[in-house]
Amino acid sequence: MNRGLRPLTGLPPVRPAGNPGALRALSSRRGLARLAPLRQFDWILLSAVLGLSVTGVLLVWSATRAALLQAGADPLTYLKKQLLNLVIGLLLMLAVGLLEHRKLQAYSPWAYAAALLGLLVVLSPLGTSVNGARAWIPLPGGFQAEPSEYAKLGLILMTARILGEVRTPDRRPQVRVVAAALACGAPVIALVAAEPALGVSVLLMVLLLGLIILSGTRLRWLAVLAGAAGGVGLAAWRMRLLKPYQVHRLTAFINPGADPAGAGYSAAQAKIAIGSGRLLGQGLLHGQLVAGSFVPEQHTDFIFTVAGEELGFAGAAIIIGLLGIVIVRALLIAARADDQFGMLLAGGIAIWFTVQSFINIAMTIGMLPVTGLPLPFVSYGGSAMFADMLAVGALHAVRRRHSVFRSAG
Repeated sequence: MNRGLRPLTGLPPVRPAGNPGALRALSSRRGLARLAPLRQFDWILLSAVLGLSVTGVLLVWSATRAALLQAGADPLTYLKKQLLNLVIGLLLMLAVGLLEHRKLQAYSPWAYAAALLGLLVVLSPLGTSVNGARAWIPLPGGFQAEPSEYAKLGLILMTARILGEVRTPDRRPQVRVVAAALACGAPVIALVAAEPALGVSVLLMVLLLGLIILSGTRLRWLAVLAGAAGGVGLAAWRMRLLKPYQVHRLTAFINPGADPAGAGYSAAQAKIAIGSGRLLGQGLLHGQLVAGSFVPEQHTDFIFTVAGEELGFAGAAIIIGLLGIVIVRALLIAARADDQFGMLLAGGIAIWFTVQSFINIAMTIGMLPVTGLPLPFVSYGGSAMFADMLAVGALHAVRRRHSVFRSAG
């Protein structure tokens, strides 16, 4: 044994050479790098979405509490469900928002195919009918899926992919590209119309036409498309393709006093509830018309009546203002997008939220016929919440791509 060698035990711990401060700085940079995608999120948009969603949870609770108490059930049932929907929706938004921009484009056909499959399942024996529309798929645990909600995003993704691959020098889509976009939208609209869901069908048609306009299609082609859409609507009316309850809703809108206890009941009660709220409202959980459930479907399609009665004009204006922030931020993301696909995707989502919000609020105050469109982020429903949050995630994915290129420049 060599006595000149020192045993290895008892040696002081080996420290890496270098400046400890530099090592801490390097570790800090690595931590910031991991958080970089989150820092590129639009926090103004996210704050508006959270404000709307939390307000919606409270309004859903107020809209359902009295009826559940009267039935001897847990008054927090819908509150818990909507909170669960919100948490899952935020996770979906985060997952999509962290995707690379090109992956959204690559996944577009799959999203479109999944939407079509869901719409086909709804019309099969697996689907269920509620209020005259066969639009839901029952799930375990008392939950339901509504594929028409996901069809909105699926149509936007696929149409943006088709119209975003323009190779002409002036960036205008050719006739065959526009025809391909129309062929993409036709089966989705037809399947939703077969449920029937007139409000969603109209929204999908507006989305398709809006995306074609955003793509830079020539005006003469747009005139042809508008004429064709008008012709289809007129033919549907002449051929009496509308369901009896849809005709009654249109009749009640044209002549509100014709059937106040029937088709015109919901619209009349909605206006009374909103008017009773005045400026500051009667207070959350203190709406008399809400507690009496005088407005049908007040936790879903007519959630704005709960806001009007309990939060008043001020609360309703805040909700509209938050929706406006979401739409403006989506338009800004579209304007700053680095490619045609990103612009069309963000622009299509902005059209979606704008048109759906307008239709929902307008029908509530009697400006439009009653339709089955929820108020984005506010109305009760898992499918609606998930689809809305997936759309917000897609907006963040488009924005992150722009932020990366801007930083690189």
